[in-house]
Amino acid sequence: MANMVKQISIHDYFTISKNVVLIDVRSPAEFKKGHIDGALNIPLFSDIERAKVGTLYKQKGREHAVLEGLEIVGPKMKKIVLDVRAISNNKPIVLYCWRGGMRSGSVAWLLSMAGLNVMVIKGGYKTYRSFILEQFTKSYKLIMLGGPTGSKKTEILHCLKNKGEQVIDLEALARHKGSAFGNLDGLEQPDTESFENNLSLALQKLNRDKIIWIEDESKTIGTAHIPNEFWIKMKHAPLIYLELALEKRIEYLVETYGKFQKEALQQAIDKIKKRLGGLAYKEATEALLNNDLKKTASILLRYYDAAYYYNSYKRDDKSKIHHIKTDLDEVEKIAQHLLNYIKNMDVTLK
Repeated sequence: MANMVKQISIHDYFTISKNVVLIDVRSPAEFKKGHIDGALNIPLFSDIERAKVGTLYKQKGREHAVLEGLEIVGPKMKKIVLDVRAISNNKPIVLYCWRGGMRSGSVAWLLSMAGLNVMVIKGGYKTYRSFILEQFTKSYKLIMLGGPTGSKKTEILHCLKNKGEQVIDLEALARHKGSAFGNLDGLEQPDTESFENNLSLALQKLNRDKIIWIEDESKTIGTAHIPNEFWIKMKHAPLIYLELALEKRIEYLVETYGKFQKEALQQAIDKIKKRLGGLAYKEATEALLNNDLKKTASILLRYYDAAYYYNSYKRDDKSKIHHIKTDLDEVEKIAQHLLNYIKNMDVTLK
C-alpha cells in the first residue's frame, strides 16, 4: 500500500479539501458520533461486524481478527468500488479511519487497484480530533451576551451578525435552546463530539483579533457539552447583561412558545417540577390548562430568572459584568445600542 497510495497530513487535506471527495470508512455509529466535516460514510464494517472483529482481536489476537475481517469484507469489495466511483465524479479520493490504519489502508489498496486516485489521512480521525481540540486552547476576543430568559438574545446575535459582527450561535450548533423547553422543535441533537467539531470549525472561520459575540450559556446545552477550556474563556470574558422589561419578555415567550401543543409545553414544565416547587408547578399547570400563557410564562420566569441571575454572578471578576437596561422592543435597535455601548466599554478583551 505504501508504494501505491499517498499519505497526507490533516493540514494537507485542508489545502485540497475543495477538490477531493472525503470518505470515512469507519462504522456508522463511529461516523454518527463525530466525523471530519464534509465526509461521506462508506463503512468497511457495520456496527455489528466491527464489534465482532474487535471482540475476536481481544480474545484470540490480531491474526484471527484479520482473517475474520477479510471474510466479512470479501463479498463487499465490488460494491465498495462501485459506490466510490459513483460519488467520486473523477475527483481524487481521500480516505480515513480511526488511526489511518488497516481499515483505510485496506480500502485504499482496493480502490487504487481499481484505478482510482486515492490518498489516506495519516493518523486518521484521531489526528483530526487533536486538531479540533487544539482550537479551544487559543485566545479569542469574546463578548458574552447575557440576560434573563426572554431577552431575545439569540435574535439579537443574529442581528449583530447581519450588521457584520462575528457571532457564534451555540444554541444553533447544539440544536437546542438551552432550557427545559429547548427541544420542543424535536430536532435531534448532535453528540458532544460532533458539537465540539462544529464549534471548532465555526471558530476557525472567524478572525481571532476581532470581537466575537457569543450567548452566555450553561456548560451543558441539552445533551451537548461546551469544551472545558473554551468554557473557562467564556466565564472570564466580559458579560453584557441585557435587562429587558418583564412585560416584553413575557410577550416574547408567549409569541415564541405559544405555537406548541399544550401537551408538549406541559411535558417541559414537568421536567422542572421539583425545581419550581409544588405551588408554582400547580399554578403554572392550571394557567396552561386555562390557556393563560402570559400567566404561565410569568410563573416560569420566577424560576428561570433566579437560576440565571445566580449563575451569572458566579464569576470571579464582577467588574466584567456590564448591565444594560432597555425598554426597546425592536431587535434592530437593541443590537445597535449594544454596538454603540461597546465602543466605549472600558474592558480588556482576552
